[in-house]
Amino acid sequence: MLSVQNIRKEYSTVVAVDDVSFEVKPGEIFGLLGPNGAGKTTTIRMILDIIKPDRGKILFNGKVIDEEIRNKIGYLPEERGLYRKNKLINTIIYFATLKGLSQSEARKRAYNLLKRLDLLSYAERKVEELSKGNQQKVQFIISIIHDPQIVILDEPFSGLDPVNQIVLKDLFMEMKDNGKAIIFSTHMMEQAEKLSDKICLINQGKVVLNGTLSEVKSKFGQNHIHLEFDGDASFLKTLEGIDKLLLYENYAEFEVKDHQDIDKIFPVILQGLRIKKYEVVEPSLHSIFLQLVGGEKLTRTESR
Repeated sequence: MLSVQNIRKEYSTVVAVDDVSFEVKPGEIFGLLGPNGAGKTTTIRMILDIIKPDRGKILFNGKVIDEEIRNKIGYLPEERGLYRKNKLINTIIYFATLKGLSQSEARKRAYNLLKRLDLLSYAERKVEELSKGNQQKVQFIISIIHDPQIVILDEPFSGLDPVNQIVLKDLFMEMKDNGKAIIFSTHMMEQAEKLSDKICLINQGKVVLNGTLSEVKSKFGQNHIHLEFDGDASFLKTLEGIDKLLLYENYAEFEVKDHQDIDKIFPVILQGLRIKKYEVVEPSLHSIFLQLVGGEKLTRTESR
């Protein structure tokens, strides 16, 4: 459906995007990931035809994106762009008509989505009276009300509590089941890992990782340990055989250099900590992200 081919965008002092390529198919959730300043938003703006790439192509079903195709795309920006003094229902209807819906159809869809997202009681209230989380839900409604074929969501979970995150995830899965292509950019690696069929990790404008989640994880080994505990685990920082340690208050994730070292390490850990949970698993997307873009210090140990 969407094909991004070797795109590049250069400004006077920086190359924002450098030879980025990926494909998103119908019924896929695609995670576009990377640290701040990696080039994600620039890539999204080129897909939306807000800015033009200096080189490369972006095709939708084999065609260059034009006005007709733009109306098949839904976009939720990271920055809120709502008219704060307008009533909620009027704001949604206005944006829906810009995408070609009639007033009557826009109103019908708006009320259905407001009900689904528990916002119906706010329909006649001004946007500025809503919480940040509810404003985020309104922007999400605006991004999907015209039934787009591609939905691009920049930090969609920003400001949402856990309950509303679940509501949004359910809508993600419905859109996926209906054949929509979903691209979402996020700093929340746990959300990306749970939702994404494929990911593309960008750093300093370049693709450093691209593929299905299983393909990505298979490149980073299998000897990863997830550990939940009570006690002082600072000794793990110097324990021989442990690598790429992520250490938190009562949780640790690390890689064992040699599979045989697991049997040597575990008794030592048992002596120093009360273990709640111990798993040998694939590396998390969070640990892969830090390993690739977090720098040497974060790659070795992250403490909070």
